[in-house]
Amino acid sequence: MEGKSRFFFVLFLLLPLIAKQVSATPHVVGGSQGWEESVDLNSWASGETFKVGDQLVFKYSSGLHSVVELGSETAYKNCDLGTSLETKTTGNDVVKLNKVGTRYFACGTLGHCDQGMKMKITTVAGNAPSTPASTDSGAFTAHSFPRFLMFSPLLFTFLLCILF
Repeated sequence: MEGKSRFFFVLFLLLPLIAKQVSATPHVVGGSQGWEESVDLNSWASGETFKVGDQLVFKYSSGLHSVVELGSETAYKNCDLGTSLETKTTGNDVVKLNKVGTRYFACGTLGHCDQGMKMKITTVAGNAPSTPASTDSGAFTAHSFPRFLMFSPLLFTFLLCILF
């Protein structure tokens, strides 16, 4: 009986953690083309639903582009990069969407923002329906849940607790 109790106790503790990871959707900015000048980023963003808990994944050539988060719509409209909140430069950057509201992003390379390499997104409450991430991104989606669990440290811990 103790084994079953331990199983359900561990399941009770881990299920919310697994469920939270399942509900987060990664959005590869610009789709298969990524964070590039040739992509109409605002059109791409208008076709997505961004929820609290989701992630923006910026894929680009490091050294050629960067990701600058701007603090206001005025800064966004004027490409005022001097008011940036944060700058990312790795070429594979992840931004967590942790609250409801509008956020503004631009490329920090001189002239790129003025040429249209910028976007604004609006994040909604976490219970709104989310658009799935592109399957060619290699990112986790709810449809790949079994594959995700195969590599999950949580699953490994869960199995260890059950077996020992």
